[in-house]
Amino acid sequence: MPDERLPDDPLLTSLLSAVSAAPDDVPLRLHVAGLLTGAGRHAEALAHTSHALGLAPGDRAALGLLQRISTAMSGTGPGGPLPRDRSGPPTTPDVEQPMPARRPDGTFDWHAAEDQVSDIPVPAFGAEPVPGEESGSAVTEDVDAATTPTVRLADVGGMEAVKQRLELSFLGPMRNPEMARAFGKGLSGGLLLYGPPGCGKTFLARAVAGELGASFSEIGISDVLDMWVGASERNLAEIFRAARRKAPHVLFFDEIDALGQKRSHLRHSASLRNTVNQLLAELDSLSGRNDGVFVLGATNHPWDMDSALRRPGRFDRMLLVLPPDGPARASILRHHLKDRPLAEVDLDRLVRATAHYSGADLAHLCDTAAERALADSMRTGRIRPLTTKDLLAAAGEVQPSTGPWFASARNVALFGNTDGSYDDLADYLKKNRTL
Repeated sequence: MPDERLPDDPLLTSLLSAVSAAPDDVPLRLHVAGLLTGAGRHAEALAHTSHALGLAPGDRAALGLLQRISTAMSGTGPGGPLPRDRSGPPTTPDVEQPMPARRPDGTFDWHAAEDQVSDIPVPAFGAEPVPGEESGSAVTEDVDAATTPTVRLADVGGMEAVKQRLELSFLGPMRNPEMARAFGKGLSGGLLLYGPPGCGKTFLARAVAGELGASFSEIGISDVLDMWVGASERNLAEIFRAARRKAPHVLFFDEIDALGQKRSHLRHSASLRNTVNQLLAELDSLSGRNDGVFVLGATNHPWDMDSALRRPGRFDRMLLVLPPDGPARASILRHHLKDRPLAEVDLDRLVRATAHYSGADLAHLCDTAAERALADSMRTGRIRPLTTKDLLAAAGEVQPSTGPWFASARNVALFGNTDGSYDDLADYLKKNRTL
């Protein structure tokens, strides 16, 4: 509601009526919001500006006006707090107030209105900073503090097929850029790791960074999404900007499907749609800005991602990360048992009993077996080492968590695999029909 302490403005009254008749007219709303701001009616101005941003996110005039309103509502300006005369119109700094954009015949002059707001500074999150300028944003702290991982692919037990695919389709060309270019192989684009949860996608991403000698940062959904309009897009822009400063750098987006959802599913969420658009823009490397920035993503549900993310220059390589094979399970079990009191264990028997277990499942199995041995040890007062019996009993209690994932993936791989993206998954399911 208008501030009753302020005199009525016939022009504002007419324009507010026009807004009611054309609620989706963004320029009209922004002009009204500017006039309301000049009249000190900041709450109303903020409501109109927010509505305009919901209709046209990223609009430069709207963002500039939002900054102007926020500064006014905070009560601070270039000279400190602004005084307010409660008996009449609010006092403002000694600056020239814009006249309403009207033609001599009384009609609204859109060109004049644009000129009035053309000099408003706009926080353009897509623009590059001045060379040498540091961001200092909390969003980029993980990137700025990133170090080069020491793990390499040789530290990944088993999974030879996965490592070979990584070497041929991603690491090889990156290590030999001149040879890759001679064969017409571009170095742009990212790598998407997908598969059941807990199967080592993050560890593989760290190993890739180690192989490339690049620093590594893991970006989660909480590092990007923000409740304020335009903030999520700005966070993404700042993350990529910081990664370019740190090049060579591996940006790893965990649960990328949460950030890159299908835009057709986001019809009623303009904010998330614009976040997807910003991610697409940052991944595009036509300008060469992403040279030295290697983008990896991990997801359990690639079929929920926007198809535009899979186009050339973006996540155009996709690698299935399956539950660890026999050698990998043996390596994972040795790792989780090495610092525990251990009797002679039949590791081969245990590997055969844990088919389709994820790496996280195997860690849970070892913890469960250790709890059994610890309980016995506390009863007797003597440390009893872990045995094969303990581990097999734990395998009976801890069931593989990958089953539900394969159940949901089966329909996609067998009936929705129109472009061959999920051929590897379809082959695996055909060989393991019990899943």
